[in-house]
Amino acid sequence: MKINVEVDCTPEEARHFLGLPDLRPMQDAVLAKMQQQMVDAVDALSPEALLKTWMPLAPQTPEQMRDAMAGLFRLFTPMGGGSKGSNQG
Repeated sequence: MKINVEVDCTPEEARHFLGLPDLRPMQDAVLAKMQQQMVDAVDALSPEALLKTWMPLAPQTPEQMRDAMAGLFRLFTPMGGGSKGSNQG
């Protein structure tokens, strides 16, 4: 003998009928907190924030960057960019 019972109800009605707790408020709170953490993480991973975090002493303005690059190139030129380049002026 086979008996088939078909119940047509929503998940909320089934939880209530079986005596299961309603976890919707807790899930909403956890989801809101996770969403805020993800938004904060995106802000922390912006290129500007990463540059400031990884290289706190890096030049912040274009002029400072230009001077830093010029100094870096002087280090790798023959004679360290010494008297040979400065006497040509």
